[in-house]
Amino acid sequence: MNEAFNTDLARNEANYQPLTPLTFLARAAEVMPAQTAIIHGDLQVDYASFYQRARQLASALSHAGMGRGDTVSALLPNVPAMLEAHYGVPMCQAVLHAINTRLDAKTIAFQLDHAGAKMLLVDQRLLALANEALALTECNPQVVVSVDTTIDEPLPRAPGELDYETFLSAGDPAFEWLMPVDEWDAISIGYTSGTTGNPKGVVSHHRGAYLLAQGNALITNMPRYATYLWTLPMFHCNGWCFPWTLSVVFGTHVCLREVRPEPIWQALDAHGVTHLCGAPPVMSVLVNTDPAERTALKRPVEFMTAAAPPPKSVLAQMEAAGFNVTQLYGLTETYGPAVVNEWHTQWDALDSDARTALKARQGVRYTPLERLAVLDPDTLEPVPADGETLGEVMFRGNVVMKGYFRNPEATDKAFAGGWFHSGDLGVMHPDGYIELKDRSKDIIISGGENISSIEVEDALYKHPAVAVAAVVAMPHEKWGETPCAFIELSAGETVDAEGLSAHCREHLAGYKIPRAFVFETIPRTATGKIQKHELRKRVSE
Repeated sequence: MNEAFNTDLARNEANYQPLTPLTFLARAAEVMPAQTAIIHGDLQVDYASFYQRARQLASALSHAGMGRGDTVSALLPNVPAMLEAHYGVPMCQAVLHAINTRLDAKTIAFQLDHAGAKMLLVDQRLLALANEALALTECNPQVVVSVDTTIDEPLPRAPGELDYETFLSAGDPAFEWLMPVDEWDAISIGYTSGTTGNPKGVVSHHRGAYLLAQGNALITNMPRYATYLWTLPMFHCNGWCFPWTLSVVFGTHVCLREVRPEPIWQALDAHGVTHLCGAPPVMSVLVNTDPAERTALKRPVEFMTAAAPPPKSVLAQMEAAGFNVTQLYGLTETYGPAVVNEWHTQWDALDSDARTALKARQGVRYTPLERLAVLDPDTLEPVPADGETLGEVMFRGNVVMKGYFRNPEATDKAFAGGWFHSGDLGVMHPDGYIELKDRSKDIIISGGENISSIEVEDALYKHPAVAVAAVVAMPHEKWGETPCAFIELSAGETVDAEGLSAHCREHLAGYKIPRAFVFETIPRTATGKIQKHELRKRVSE
């Protein structure tokens, strides 16, 4: 082996620095200090101020004893303090733990203890929930309360309550923030949904966050000075790394506490929003908004969706409303999206049905992901690229997690054979695009036949009265299990079980037709994902 190119060519401070997305904000503040970074109600913050406040937070945290490897938890909605935490916490080399604001106190308590939280940043409106959780914890984090000034009626202050702004004021806005010692150092910990026991803590590193944040800008066609509307919770995979992405392009964050139709449409109009993200239910919110409450889009808006494949009917409606929908796919373990449906210009000439069918596919690997495959989970051999043979979707690359925190057994299982095993079942099409068919646990096996719940849901969405559909396995004495469909109807529409069954016969083989239909509000997570584990519980009771 010739070592000539490794001789007298060592790494040093001049030619090697750890990769971290924290440098994006520093650059934005240096280059575009007056550019608007954050909009929240009447509040507007430029990049110079954003950078100063992030450094103040890092300084205050450092003075409070936070340092390398310490966990700072955040129970915050999509408000400026959450954006500041995405920079300020790792700027003192601590690890950010963003908590799902819709969790119950018991689950929050588990996460705080498991992550070893030393400090908790909490929105005042969520303080009661935080206190309920803290009463159940073994750890005793210092609590800092953030007050959202956009709320008309602030809650009364409790004696001794440490205010976020007061805490920040003790910090130095010119603080010489700390680079990570190693780009492999943890930048954040996020928790899985925990549908089968306690949630697992997914540890992400600075290198992966840096790469995915840049990849987001490229993949989503994000231009200089893009305006991004926060319909995606920042606690979800660190907002898919978009808190860091916007600094790359000197973009503007438009914060939104709640995902409701009226403020979304208002923001789209008032701020010239160019990009937003959300699960398919967010799309349903948009397309089902009363036309009188909508404002016609002045320009096409990029909408990135992930989670379950969106119904083809909803994709068609989004297109008609002026949104350019891009299907993304990933997991908490891959920093969010690591797969994109790269669109071919020649597909524009296809009819609507053909276009929406292609848009519903998950696609190909992100630029920072090295390998994406659909493999036989037992042999790790690729399945045929025929668009029909099921396999497990697997990942390999720099935007895959470090592993599960304090859970080596789960980590080893997830990385078996040198691949990250997603647990998602899909097919590989002849053109190299993957398409999800189900989670492994969501495949319905009826009389020995595999039924994709996604296929059944897609058929149901073709009925004009169906707003939301979720299909799960229901125990059956003869067939083992059969499909059960939970349905939410569109406003003003009516249909009964018999009508939906007849509709399904037009689109599905007989054994795939749901044997039961339940008309009710379907439970969702804070990110809009349907909680199928809750539905499975209901049908098994």
